[in-house]
Amino acid sequence: MDLQQVMDEYHAALDAFSRGDPEPVKAVFTHQDDVTLANPFGPAVRGWKDVSAALDFASSQFRDGEMSRFETIATYETSDLATILELEHWRARVGGRDDVASFDLRVTSTFRREVRSWRLVHRHADPIVTPHPDGPLRSPHS
Repeated sequence: MDLQQVMDEYHAALDAFSRGDPEPVKAVFTHQDDVTLANPFGPAVRGWKDVSAALDFASSQFRDGEMSRFETIATYETSDLATILELEHWRARVGGRDDVASFDLRVTSTFRREVRSWRLVHRHADPIVTPHPDGPLRSPHS
């Protein structure tokens, strides 16, 4: 499977994740001990056991969601490693809230070519998507 096919699968998996289903996302990740995850719901974790548990917890915080779109800012690809920087646009009920919230995440995903396909070896997501008032005046899309 080529990288674009894996990215399409990953994006569809994130849509399921926004509705509380972690399994499609977990299928995209490598299950090796060097896998890492840093998300807004907890500290950075390493190793499949901890990453799997963190994904279960994070997905349990979402209900009735959807991924409205993805903006790819940059893709860096070699024969065995690829890193993608994206903005993810989410809508979901988060935590115990009854209202559907719209929010954006800045995400760096690193994939490694494994036996049959590319597998996600690192994901870092955070909600910092707007310029700091004292920082650069232009956003990446200005």
